[in-house]
Amino acid sequence: MVTRRAFVSGSLNAIVAAAVPARVWAAARGGVEVAYVNAAVWTGTGPDVRTDAIGVAGGHIVAIGKDAVRAASSPRTQVIDLQGAFVTPGLIDCHTHFTIGSMALSQPSLRDAATPDEFVQRIAQAARALPKGEWLEGGNWDQDRWGGKMPTRQWIDAVTPDTPVAVIRYDLHMILCNSLALKLAGIDRNTPDMPGGVILRDENGEPTGIVKDAAKDLVLRAIAKPSEARLDAALRQGIALGLSKGVTEVHVPELDWSTFENTRRLRAQGETGMRFYNFTPLKDWERQAAIVAQEGRGDDWVRWGGCKVVFDGSLGSRTALMYLPYLDEPHAHGIMVTDPKDLKAWMAGADKAGLQVTAHAIGDEANDIVLDTMAAVTTANGARDRRFRVEHAQHLREEAIGRFAKQGVIASMQPYHAIDDGRWAVRRVGPERLRTSFAVGSMVRSGAHVCFGSDWPVAPLDPLTGIYAAVTRETIDGLNPHGWYPEQRITMAQALRGYTREAAYAGRVERQRGAIMPGMQADFAVFDRDLFRIDPETIPQVKVLRTVVGGKQRFG
Repeated sequence: MVTRRAFVSGSLNAIVAAAVPARVWAAARGGVEVAYVNAAVWTGTGPDVRTDAIGVAGGHIVAIGKDAVRAASSPRTQVIDLQGAFVTPGLIDCHTHFTIGSMALSQPSLRDAATPDEFVQRIAQAARALPKGEWLEGGNWDQDRWGGKMPTRQWIDAVTPDTPVAVIRYDLHMILCNSLALKLAGIDRNTPDMPGGVILRDENGEPTGIVKDAAKDLVLRAIAKPSEARLDAALRQGIALGLSKGVTEVHVPELDWSTFENTRRLRAQGETGMRFYNFTPLKDWERQAAIVAQEGRGDDWVRWGGCKVVFDGSLGSRTALMYLPYLDEPHAHGIMVTDPKDLKAWMAGADKAGLQVTAHAIGDEANDIVLDTMAAVTTANGARDRRFRVEHAQHLREEAIGRFAKQGVIASMQPYHAIDDGRWAVRRVGPERLRTSFAVGSMVRSGAHVCFGSDWPVAPLDPLTGIYAAVTRETIDGLNPHGWYPEQRITMAQALRGYTREAAYAGRVERQRGAIMPGMQADFAVFDRDLFRIDPETIPQVKVLRTVVGGKQRFG
């Protein structure tokens, strides 16, 4: 009798044989180089498709299932007994700000400062540790941890007289500056607001120290760039962190060219260990198109060829573009960071040049405008496999949910945001509007392509936290033990698919990565327990034992 496991393994081995690159079979002719056996492998090719062994050669998977792996092995094969450990395809994080996150690992963290006093004390301590005149960055502060009162420059001026401070809110949409930083940035009461940006002012018209969205650029351009050596060291630290969490690839829909430049430089030094897919600013699409024309789109380690635009702000900063006003700031309903005319012109040009385009859209009005623009560009440029994406797709009108599948637009979502923002989101927009916000379940069930990411450093570079959020919807304050809008929960298979098959599709590499089957690159993660067979409450306790990328063990 042929067991289902043997049938599935044999079928997968046979089905893809004709599609496997010749170089892979050339490597396999010498026999499996490394055999991972005695494993509980979720292949990613179906909700419950499993196997028990993986054979690797030439950086690719050349056989799965113990019988096929044994048949392709030789006396030279290295056999690794996984002792029943659970294996998934390598986890792909579809939304990171990798340079910012990597640099933040060595910067002060304000994320869990629970009171204004603690917030100020941490800034004072960090300032004392810096040389006089050096900028204090990092932060990731969250005013909602102490009730929502916005910090001001007066809070921190006395403890940072010689240290310019520019600490960012954890959503990356708002910076707090002290008076020295404002002076160095040239911001005073006479500085006008810029399109797509806000300088908060007090009742006398003086800047409070808070700058939002496009206004952040006034501050950031005053800060000297770190050295290449410091950047390289930070990126390697970020890569090590990601690999320790089972992350084999990240997408970087960046706000500037930093990660594109940094990872290209790192790639020139050798394999990066983790794979990168870099997006650059949409307004610079012609520069990106010229690079693609001259150099191609990179390689399996560092790729490019996509562009990203920020259309609106964030919920936490009350700058996400909404149809209705914010409940806790009735005169505000968000901002457009990008002019809709520019959005359409840039998107049409980049799309016509064959670049993949993604747009940051958080508010419900912002999502509608972006989807409308994508539809118009599709009509103008004609049908093709373009794979438009929307980063976040966070707050939607009910009728907008079905548009993603209908238009073929990928929803690049971050499940952790729901259980983080869910602590306070009701204060911003009320319970009814939240029924179609962070709507992961509705989006998946609509048939749309939905990929998942973290938005690191906004959220942890750890897919298990996203999986936990998607499966349980329990907010991190512990106040929603049965799930925050529990109808938006999804299954474990759906959650994992968002980090594997769907993520590979969103990055246009579904023929190379995202599943464990012959011909695919050997990217996979090994865990100490089976995610399908544990209480979801214990997901945060799961440990990564090994991370394999390109057939080499990079962690564990």
